[in-house]
Amino acid sequence: MEYLYYLANTSLTLRVIDFLRSNHSLPVQFITVIHQIDGWIVKIKMRQYLTPQEHGDFRAFMHELGIPYEPDMRILMALWGLETGQSPLSVMRRYQVAVVSHGIPNREDVESFKTQFVRGLGYCPEALA
Repeated sequence: MEYLYYLANTSLTLRVIDFLRSNHSLPVQFITVIHQIDGWIVKIKMRQYLTPQEHGDFRAFMHELGIPYEPDMRILMALWGLETGQSPLSVMRRYQVAVVSHGIPNREDVESFKTQFVRGLGYCPEALA
């Protein structure tokens, strides 16, 4: 079972990560976080199907924070590459995407990316707020 969403900013992305880390009943296999100039793409893959109640609750939570995302071919291939074991670095080079995190939900990856990006720009764009 997979969920793919677009989130507008960093704080929403961190809320999803915190939710997944604190909710041990969800069978999260991995989460992939990709940054784009205008926001974040988050893919969550579960190890098994959720019950209808869990699925509905999780979708409701995700709909509060973002919108379902339909990836273009480049993002689709990048996500597929990560899922098949390609390294994030090779996926970033091949598909020209910023893979911020892939694997266990990791807040530090997102925060570190934000800090480095803002430091390089000299200001904080809205998508990184």
